[in-house]
This record gives sequence, structure tokens and C-alpha cells, in this order.
Amino acid sequence: SATLPLQPLAELFLFLADRAEHVRQVIKPALEAGKVVLCDRFVDSTTAYQGYGRGLDLAFVKEGNRRATGGIWPRLTILLDCEVEVGLARTRGVDRFEEEGVEFHKRVREGYLRIAEEEPLRVKVVDSSHRPKGEVQGEIRGILRGFLEEWVSGGL
Repeated sequence: SATLPLQPLAELFLFLADRAEHVRQVIKPALEAGKVVLCDRFVDSTTAYQGYGRGLDLAFVKEGNRRATGGIWPRLTILLDCEVEVGLARTRGVDRFEEEGVEFHKRVREGYLRIAEEEPLRVKVVDSSHRPKGEVQGEIRGILRGFLEEWVSGGL
């Protein structure tokens, strides 16, 4: 029902099902064709939102991600970090995640930052709280440029 909240486990399974199809239909064929794939949200989002935010078992969420992606994992993740209140003020529309309270979003942010701490070579954190958009974009371009140069040279 549209009036009842989705239970966390059902929400996880829906995201994993969508991810499995997206990987099969879009990501895997692109990688097999030698293309670079850019995604807006992927496995780390599921870990942060469903694992840290909703409190589901992290090992279970990570295993679900691994199975849904067939083992395809990002080589680079750029995390745009900002204080929860700043991020919520920037939202354009209201979905069920934006309707969540500040504490939920603090858990999600903490999850993202823990992932970045655990995998510093893959996850690059960009502070986007109070910096001009152009400055943030420049930092992202620099990260991508370095990554792509290393990828082209065969270092990745």
C-alpha cells in the first residue's frame, strides 16, 4: 500500500533487484565493450542507506550487493560529503528518503564516511558543504583526470 512504509528488508531487495537488472542490461555490456561507466549511486549507496541508515546487517547488505552485481565493483567512487542539514536544504523534491528525520541522514552520512575510511584508495571524499560549485567541480575533474590517466596507462 502507498500509505504503509516499506519494511527495510523489502526496500533492500527492491534496490538489489533493480541493480542486478541495471548491471545486466547496461553496465556489464558497456564494460565488455571497453567503455568507462559512470553511475550516480551504486553499491555504496545501498550499504549506506539500507545498512547504516535502516540498520540492516552490513555483511548481508554487502553480500546482496556482490550477488546483484555479479562481482562487478566500482574502481572509483567520488563521495560528495556535506553536513546533513546542508544536504537536506539542497533537496529539490520530496521522496521517502528526504522525509526521513535528521538522525536517519546522520547514520547514512556516517555509513558513507566509514566506507571511505575502509577503502581510501577507491573512495575519494570531496567536501561540498560550503564551497563554491566551481571549486567542487574542479576537484572532481582532477580526481577523474588522475583516475583516467592511470586507467589509460594500464595501471588499473
